[in-house]
Amino acid sequence: MDKRLAILVLAFFVSVVWAAPEFGAGPAGQALLRDGFVLRGVDGELIGPDSNDVWFFELGSDVNDYRAAVKAGTRLELLPSSALEKMAADVKMRAAATYQLWDGRVTKYKGRNFIFPNYFLPLSKAKKPQRQQGRPADTTSEPQRKRELAVDDANDVLVMPQEIVERLRARREKAADSGRRIAETNEAPVDEPQPATEEEKLLDAKRYTQTADSIFVDRTAFLVKQDEGRLAFVPDALGRNVQRLSLRLLPCEALELAEQIQSVEPEPIRFKIAGIMTKYKGSKYLLLQKATRVYSHGNFGR
Repeated sequence: MDKRLAILVLAFFVSVVWAAPEFGAGPAGQALLRDGFVLRGVDGELIGPDSNDVWFFELGSDVNDYRAAVKAGTRLELLPSSALEKMAADVKMRAAATYQLWDGRVTKYKGRNFIFPNYFLPLSKAKKPQRQQGRPADTTSEPQRKRELAVDDANDVLVMPQEIVERLRARREKAADSGRRIAETNEAPVDEPQPATEEEKLLDAKRYTQTADSIFVDRTAFLVKQDEGRLAFVPDALGRNVQRLSLRLLPCEALELAEQIQSVEPEPIRFKIAGIMTKYKGSKYLLLQKATRVYSHGNFGR
């Protein structure tokens, strides 16, 4: 009887493991990149926004984090950030929405991957400015134009005195002679322009980085659900009458773990949190990096 029971338990266990999805796979069997993996020098296309103001980044090449691989053409949702706000404004001035992510942090939340962009570099040229419609072409004949210019009018062409012309010509010739003498005495060869290195590309990409991000460290807060269903961390005022700061939480693995801890408690519990605080269209967001439960041992009220 015991052997039969053991065989049944083993068969049930094997069937469950066989039917379970592959480790790191999403709901459709798609592999997921690990949380915290950083995309560096990855080309792609900016897609969006959709009706919910959501932007996507379509990968231009395969991405491998040494645990899972994501194929080229995969679209990953971009999380709200100050860098995304810059990208959304920059794409309007580009001929094509192609960019290179130099620091895109991958997050994982409930079977999906997201990208928190930090540094980006446009790959397409800016659009040429549209030619403004000017005044109608002047069809006046040359003799008639000369007669009109003879009239003392405020719009007449101003003729520069010959003395000023001579002074300007002499100054240009002096500057040219000085430049030739410097070039003749300079024995160092002129360096030809070299292709940009990876460090130079990164420095160029920093011109498009965020300016409103900051680090949020070692703050005690409550995990609450707002009216629209969004999760937010509200810092604990510890009984003080201060204005509460509400930080919308971006999807990531640390948030998912914090939700699991809160789900087993009927009352709100305190967390000591740390993360990256950013802004997007006037709202404040927090990309959680750590959330540790704080035990008050009865010293503080809930």
